Order: sequence, then structure tokens, then C-alpha cells
Amino acid sequence: MQTLHSANEFRSGGRKVSVAIGMFDGVHLGHQQLIRQALSDAEQHEGIAVVVTFDRHPNTIVAPDRVPPLIYSQPQKLRAIASLGVDSTIVIPFTREFSVQPADEFIRALTSKLAPVYSICVGSSFVFGHRRSGNVALLQQLGRELNFIVRGIAAVSLDNESVSSTRIRDTVRAGELDRASQMLGRAYALSSVVVRGDELGKKLGFPTANLDVSGLVVPPGGVYAAHAYVNGTRHRAAVNIGVRPTVRSATPELRVEAHLLDFDGDLYGKELELTFVEKLRDERKFASMEELRAQIARDVIEAARRF
Repeated sequence: MQTLHSANEFRSGGRKVSVAIGMFDGVHLGHQQLIRQALSDAEQHEGIAVVVTFDRHPNTIVAPDRVPPLIYSQPQKLRAIASLGVDSTIVIPFTREFSVQPADEFIRALTSKLAPVYSICVGSSFVFGHRRSGNVALLQQLGRELNFIVRGIAAVSLDNESVSSTRIRDTVRAGELDRASQMLGRAYALSSVVVRGDELGKKLGFPTANLDVSGLVVPPGGVYAAHAYVNGTRHRAAVNIGVRPTVRSATPELRVEAHLLDFDGDLYGKELELTFVEKLRDERKFASMEELRAQIARDVIEAARRF
């Protein structure tokens, strides 16, 4: 899959183009159905399947006080889209200027750059353009004028409820990771870049990789047995999620720290992806650093037993 950052970079070579448009956070079962419709249209007409998505959640610009934490980091989302067999993904920068573009203008510009467009696939409740003025009905109107068909794909249901990014976020926060995995169609994973911490784990004899999880939804605090993937290689890990109540801090902050049981090396700046096997215990405060160190040692042993 080629990843582009502007529709201007795309070249159809005269082949018909089927487009799936959306934020696609989590690339869950509903998103997959929508993207597979674009793939099916492209296959039927020997064309090209293209996903159009955005570099950030639109609320980052239009409603910064209501930005939801994301299920997936951007690299994680693009990998999930690529796994479906899409030819190209266009990641549009969602800027202030872009946010005030009229809905019809967005579609006219997009279809002219991706021409010839055969179909546009969106969720049935999809809205777009300035003040969310565009919807499936407008797309259908533009389709009649510009000669493309519109697929308004209904939501997928699981347990008699619609699968949505919002619902998945709620299940992750509640620690219902198996249910989140069902809605995602793959094991739930938390992925981000390893950043420098205060190296407390190293001082205690258990060095950890600290993930930058700002802007991401995170499972409940506690200690977990997990698999950690680095450069395509899987490692066993004991993961702590929480605010480290034993460590005195004027401004406690949420941290995700992974101790890889079978790895010794530098992970700074690398992407690390965690899939959670089982929760071992809740986070709690210890009377001393020595007591904390002893508990971490027990956690590591217990984590190894869970695989």
C-alpha cells in the first residue's frame, strides 16, 4: 500500500477508482466492511481501491475541548488499513483551513484529483464539510451530477449494539479487552513510541520501556502480562499502567511501562505494540521502594507463568 499525504499525489492511470472515506479510528468491523466494499467495487471494475482518512481527529480543530482519546496511533491505523489489501491511502492534514471547506467543494476537489471515481463508500451516518453540512444525501446528489455511485454502509452490530469507535473506547476503559478485540476483529493492541522516563525501573533492577500514550485510550491501571512487539519480533512482558502511587510526585501522570522479559537493548524512539494476555493485579501503593522492588520481582515471575 502506498501512503500519500495529498490527493494531488495520486495517479489513477485511467483506471476506475473506488474510495472509502472516514476517520477509521481502530479500523473496526464496521470500518472493515466499508473498506471491503471499496475493494469489491475496485475488483469488479479492475480498478483501484483508495482509502481517504485524516492525520488527526477533526475535533482537534473544530472542538478541542471534546477530542476523544484515539484507539490507534496513526502508524497502527495505517498498518490495519494496509492489511485489508488497499492500494493507496491518502492521509489528509486536517487543518483549520480544511475544516471550513464547504462539503460539496471537498467532494468536487477530491473526485477531480482521484478521477475517474466509480464509487464512494462511507458509513450511513457519515457527515463532513464545514459545520458537518454534508451527508449521504448530499453525496448521492453530487454522485448524480459527477457520475459516481454512493455506498452508504449500515453499521455492523455485535450483541445487538452497533460497533463504533466510541463503544470500543468505553470497553477498553472498562478493561473489557476481549470485547474490544471482538469489535476490532483482531486482538486489541496499544501502540506508541518509546520515550525516556526517569529510569526508576532500571534502578530497581527491572528496566522498562515507557510508551508515550498521550492522546490514546488506555486500559485500567494495574499490572498485566502482555506481548510486546518491536520491529516485528514478539517478546513477553510485564506491563504496569498507572500513576505510580509509591513514587512521590507533585504532578502524578499516567504511565505505561513495559518490562520485556527476554530483551536487553535500547528501545528509545522505537515503536512498541502491546497486546494484553491477562491482568495480574491492580496498581497499589507500597510502603517503600524495597517493597515495590520485591513486588515487581513477583510480578515478573507471575507474568512469565501466564504464557
